[in-house]
Amino acid sequence: MDQPVRETIPELLRRNVSRELILAVEEALLVGAERAFAAARGMAQGHLAHVVGTMRHYHMNEAFHQALAVNGANPSPIRGSNIVTGTAGLFTVGRFNAKDKLWNNARRSQIRKQLSLANANIVPLVQTDLFGEYTPPAEGVFFFVTCFANSLRIQPEAPISIQIAVPDPAMR
Repeated sequence: MDQPVRETIPELLRRNVSRELILAVEEALLVGAERAFAAARGMAQGHLAHVVGTMRHYHMNEAFHQALAVNGANPSPIRGSNIVTGTAGLFTVGRFNAKDKLWNNARRSQIRKQLSLANANIVPLVQTDLFGEYTPPAEGVFFFVTCFANSLRIQPEAPISIQIAVPDPAMR
């Protein structure tokens, strides 16, 4: 019995997500972060970190939405603090912000957890099942994770990195 050829996750992403979309999202997230920091300037030091974080969410969501729309990724509507998602090939695309090397808030969102359940068929690409049959993924989820410094004293206007994360169904 012949098994279908297993792809790697990077191959799956390259096949489904255009380079143009990735570059547009990267630029949008950088612009959104700059706008957020500019909008928070002048706030009292006691709640500046909270204001910057809130402004990052809204400004980066708007920029992300626009990048998805321009690249034909069918973004979900902007509505309050809802997560904006789009589609690229078989993937649903989302975004979130995190502190550098500390992604604790990634698993707090019930919506992100629910979205990541689609990656159940991607798990065998990382950890093969000796006795199970491989089924090529028909859907998946990945997130652009914008990582910021742990302190507003270090590069508060821009992310330290923007990463692509393909979580397992438990959002790890």
